[in-house]
This record gives sequence, structure tokens and C-alpha cells, in this order.
Amino acid sequence: MKLKDRTIIKIIFLFGSLLFWASTVSFAQEYPQKPINMLVAIAPGSTQEILTRMLSSKAEKFLGQPFVVSNNGEGGGSVALGITAKEKPDGYHLVCAGSPMLIMIPQIRPVAYKPEDFVPIMQFGAAQYGLAVRADSPWKTLKEFVEYAKKNPGKVTYGALEVGTLLHMAMEYIAKQEGIKWTHVPYPGGPFATAALLGGHLTAESGAPTLIPYVKSGSLRLLVSYGERRMRSLPDVPTLRELGYDFGISNVYVLAAPKGTPHQIIKKLDNAFHKAMDDSEFLQAAEKVEVDVTYRSSEELKTFLEETYVRYGKMVKEFNIPKATEKK
Repeated sequence: MKLKDRTIIKIIFLFGSLLFWASTVSFAQEYPQKPINMLVAIAPGSTQEILTRMLSSKAEKFLGQPFVVSNNGEGGGSVALGITAKEKPDGYHLVCAGSPMLIMIPQIRPVAYKPEDFVPIMQFGAAQYGLAVRADSPWKTLKEFVEYAKKNPGKVTYGALEVGTLLHMAMEYIAKQEGIKWTHVPYPGGPFATAALLGGHLTAESGAPTLIPYVKSGSLRLLVSYGERRMRSLPDVPTLRELGYDFGISNVYVLAAPKGTPHQIIKKLDNAFHKAMDDSEFLQAAEKVEVDVTYRSSEELKTFLEETYVRYGKMVKEFNIPKATEKK
């Protein structure tokens, strides 16, 4: 190929790149021009869904377009992420997921997505977890509950999300430390497990924050919280660390878009949701269910997810979490 021909090709390529860049910037500046779909990766009625719906409604005034919020809790939320990963990266198909769906689940079973299939938008909260029993049960402390489980191998059943989720991992950690054999009963969402516990179908539930209202009303008793600090509304409940367990977890609420979504659009969404977090109605709703309203930008959240992916990978090996070989 002659030098002149190569030069012409380079000019054409450069011109095309500039046109593509200009059209992308223009598109991002005009975004959004229609309703935005928000898929929540958990069953209806969960705290994550309630707060996502509220935050989305508050963000609408900063974007000028409404959000269409829907749910899909199949596969512990993995189905929703798989759907979103295949959507067009145009800013009109977003997902809200708990951080375990990006940092843990892909490491323990096959799913229809990879963590790198998404661009984090922002973090708007972190949910506190804990272990609860019925208020009419004989156990007042975690120590009493553990002693009962030791004396009755396999008799204790606890409800939690699927294998490999943080709620399941917490119980497996306690079991490993104490030499306990108990039975995990998986549920698609907290409300279902709570209903089963209240109905006497379970011995306990590894859950929250959907547990909190029932604890406050006197129907359930929280034996321990899993967070790094005690819950604000239940200051008498100790944490696992306070009881001598080297374990602390929280579920970070992540908003994300398909990989390839323009940076300008991610920035617009990040700013809109960040501003919406200041709404008093949203803050009050989060406080009632013991969710810490905590913000991470898109860049900060990306770093957090990458680092915790590595850390939880080590935990999966340490706790001998079985790795599934087939998709559910």
C-alpha cells in the first residue's frame, strides 16, 4: 500500500472517530429523552426494593424523566443481572443489586453475567444484618442458641437467601467456629423467610433489615447483629465481633448499568441519585429499616467491588462453600 493511500485511510479513520465521539457526547447531553427502566434484583417487598423505588422517584426531578421500576428475584437476583447485562448500554436499562450478587455469587455458581459486564453508577446504602428468633422462643442470647444447636444436631433450621450470600455465609461461619450442624432453608427474599419464621416453620432467620419492624413490635427477638457497629434502633443487641467472632458484613446497595454505557450518562445518573439521597422522606424510610445511607461514587464503588471480590473469594475457600456446576 502506498504512503498516500495509508495517509488517506488514517484521515478517514480519524474523521470517523471524531464523528462517533461527537455523536456520543451529544447523545449523553440530551439524555434522558424517555422513561428509564430500573430492574431490582430481589423479590418484591424487600427493603432494597422499597428504597430503590423511593430513591428513583426522588431522582426523577433531577433527570426530567420517570423511572419504571420492576422486580426479578429469581436465582437470588442473578436472573435480573443476567438480563441487564445483555441490554443496550444506552442508559435506559439499569439494575439495583446487593453487592453479594457481584462479589460473591459469580464465584460459587454459574450465572449469566460477569462482574465486569457492568459499570457501577453509585452506592446509596448499606443494610445491616442479624440473626432473629421468635420472641416466644427460649433463647435470649446467641450463646444460648448456639448451645441448643450443639445439643440438637440438625434440628435447627434457619431461613436466609441462597447459598453463598452474606446471610448464609454468616451462619456457616458461626457453624464452623462452634462445630454446629444446622439446616439452611433458602428463600428468594427476606419477607418470605420472615413469614415462615413467624408461622413457626423455621427455628431462626439470618436476615434484616425487613426483620426490624417485627423485632420492634415484639414478635421477633434479634440475638446478634452482623455489622461492624450496633444498630442505632436496637443498641442492646451485640455484634458478632463483640461476642468474639472475627466476622462483620453488610449488604451494599449497588446501582449499575450495562458495560459500555457512556461515562457522561453514568455521571448524570450518579449526580441525580446522589442529590436524591438528601430527600427527607427517603432518609426517614431508610432509618426505619436500619439501612445506613452511605454514598460511593461510580469510581469509588468500582474500586470497592474489585477489592471485596478478592476478599470474599478467600472466604468462599475458607468456609468450603460448595461450588455449583449447573445453572439453576
